[in-house]
This record gives sequence, structure tokens and C-alpha cells, in this order.
Amino acid sequence: MKLTYDPKHNVAYLRLKEATAQVDTIRVSDELNVDLAPDGTVYGIELLNANFQLAGDHTGQLIVVNESSGQTSTLPLPG
Repeated sequence: MKLTYDPKHNVAYLRLKEATAQVDTIRVSDELNVDLAPDGTVYGIELLNANFQLAGDHTGQLIVVNESSGQTSTLPLPG
């Protein structure tokens, strides 16, 4: 899994899998696109207006939680 952010265009992309098949981009809303394979596999999620969507709790950090172990990691988000 890989999260990329383009500050020039304010777009983030969460790549769940490398595309090994033809994918279709489904527009879910004005700020959310999902890349799907014909079998329904999700390959990626694109966030438009990303800085607003990723701000979430307004701490300026991405928080990753391992639900099994309870371990938490934080990463600063680009401003």
C-alpha cells in the first residue's frame, strides 16, 4: 500500500495494489474516485481536495493504527 500526495494539484492517491489488469475509474463524488478492476478488486482511491480530506482531526498527521496489536504510527502531512 502506498499513499502519495501532489501538493501542486492537491491530490492524494492511496494505491492498494499495482494495477495488473485494466481498471475503470468510478467517480464517487466531486472529491473521490475509485479505481476498480472488472472483478471488483479495488486498486486505488484518489482524493481530490486532499489536504482538507486528510486533515481529519486537524492535527496535521496521518495516523496508522494496527488494530490487532494496538500499535500506532503517525506521520506529518505535507502542509
